[in-house]
Amino acid sequence: MSDILFPFIGGIGLFLIGMMLLSEGLVSFAGPALRSALIRFTGTPFKAFLSGTLTTALVQSSSATTVTIIGFVSAGLITFTQAVGFVIGTSLGNTATGWIVAVIGLKIKFGFYTLPLIGIGALLKLLGRGRVRDLGVALAGFGMLFLGLTTLQDSMSELSSLVDFASLPAGGFWAHVIVMLFGLILTIILQSSSAAIATTLTALYTQTINFEQAGALVIGASIGTTVTGILVTIGATVAAKRTAVANILFNLVAGIIAIVLFPGLLAVTKFLSQNVEIEPGTIGLVMFHTLFISLGVVLFMPFNTRFAKFVERLLPEKEEEIAGNLDNSTLGVPEVALEASQRALEKIATLLFSSYEEACKQPGTAIDVTLLDHTRVALDRAYDFISRVPLESDQNKLAGQRIAQLHAADHLIRFRQRLFELTTQPIDFAGPDYQWALNHNLRMLELALASTQREATQDTIEEIGREAGTLEGLSRQLRHDILQGNGRNHTAAAQLLHTTDAIRWLERSGHHIWRVCHYLTESRVNGHPVAEPVIEERQAAEMQDHASAEPAADEQQPASEPTANNNDAPPLSPESGEAPPKTETLQR
Repeated sequence: MSDILFPFIGGIGLFLIGMMLLSEGLVSFAGPALRSALIRFTGTPFKAFLSGTLTTALVQSSSATTVTIIGFVSAGLITFTQAVGFVIGTSLGNTATGWIVAVIGLKIKFGFYTLPLIGIGALLKLLGRGRVRDLGVALAGFGMLFLGLTTLQDSMSELSSLVDFASLPAGGFWAHVIVMLFGLILTIILQSSSAAIATTLTALYTQTINFEQAGALVIGASIGTTVTGILVTIGATVAAKRTAVANILFNLVAGIIAIVLFPGLLAVTKFLSQNVEIEPGTIGLVMFHTLFISLGVVLFMPFNTRFAKFVERLLPEKEEEIAGNLDNSTLGVPEVALEASQRALEKIATLLFSSYEEACKQPGTAIDVTLLDHTRVALDRAYDFISRVPLESDQNKLAGQRIAQLHAADHLIRFRQRLFELTTQPIDFAGPDYQWALNHNLRMLELALASTQREATQDTIEEIGREAGTLEGLSRQLRHDILQGNGRNHTAAAQLLHTTDAIRWLERSGHHIWRVCHYLTESRVNGHPVAEPVIEERQAAEMQDHASAEPAADEQQPASEPTANNNDAPPLSPESGEAPPKTETLQR
């Protein structure tokens, strides 16, 4: 028994591993070009449908393409209506695996001849770099896929002598339903509809089962693939859940239609086989699979927009979270994950900058404490998400983008902390002592908001830096005057110190605004360093935030990024070299 069962299980395992490696290698090999094509060709629901069909057929994985499209929806790159068209396309594109198995895999025993591909692929994986290594993974996967098919085919003939498949129900509606449930369970166990369909095709090819049984098993496999989608939705964002539900509903409805119209679909398949001169065996079965999926496409695509709205009503958007687009399912695709985190940081920055601008323009306006609480939670989530984006050692551009986002998140944490100070120790921005500094601050905020809306250029970032430098120069001059005893005689020393602290607060806040814009722009260009603007009399790019650790006014520090020597805060991360404040204390 073990001589039969072990090769059968091993054949399925080889096929599954081959599918995973082939998909992983092809997706990585295509890289940004694939993602750019997905975005470009999803402009309308019909284009999205074609894109989903072709992409899934090429990369041989509906899961990989669906996860990518979920990331696009979460990041706001495409609408949910477009995503629905794409998801329907992935179901049709998934039938390509069956065609490959039926036309090539079972007709020609490639298993022995693909062994060198596994060896070559392994060597390329170990010795190659970049896309060459990805190609090696795809080659090894291709070889293992066909080796698994050959092993499965050999073992299936022996398995028929061990198990009497002829005893399975073969006629009548309920018989078809029972066999369909077998296919559904098989797919749940294998966690792959492609593997279940390949097993069914092999069983049909070796005459272990008949055509009707095979057709019902394929319907069950098509419905069973939705179980994986259900598992994916656990703990996912609303966008991910909606996409998964759309996929589940489509396959479920298509499967139900297929089982109800089973005799008619079999007759159509037989008619096409006879008139197109296609054998009624394995190729006829994949034609049957393609036929009922196509029937689902014809029923759903004309009502794509209504279907999308129906799913949205099923899963309504709760109170929108600031960083609600950060979906853990996108972490497997670093480019998509970093695009989502980029947009989340830009959204957080826009909210904080707008709140600060309102307080500056309308003196006496209180900072919204609820907003500060929500942005704190969002920043914690964004920082954790960015830190968990997995990168390979040779993904230098993505690594640069990730580090830039960590820097931006840290400066946003510090800036939010300074806004929190206004809730306990407000500054009278209407006072004449602050007017000159306030004008520069408002100009900086205007430019910063344009930057977070992606309406700025490198010149904009440099101008923000110059405004930050102007505020810095003013702060230093005031401190110098006080320390030298050049303050106004009629003004109390305490008032001068208060004014100096306020100007210092404006200067440090301006510095964080500048660095947030700088790093978000750097991240936006995929990790390419953004030129630093030259600012006269610039102090350290980031000084200690607490007054107790400030150097004297005449001390000079080397220009550098924020130091991590704050006594009350641990380093942010090895990459950023910065430390966010831990407590809500006044920072001068």
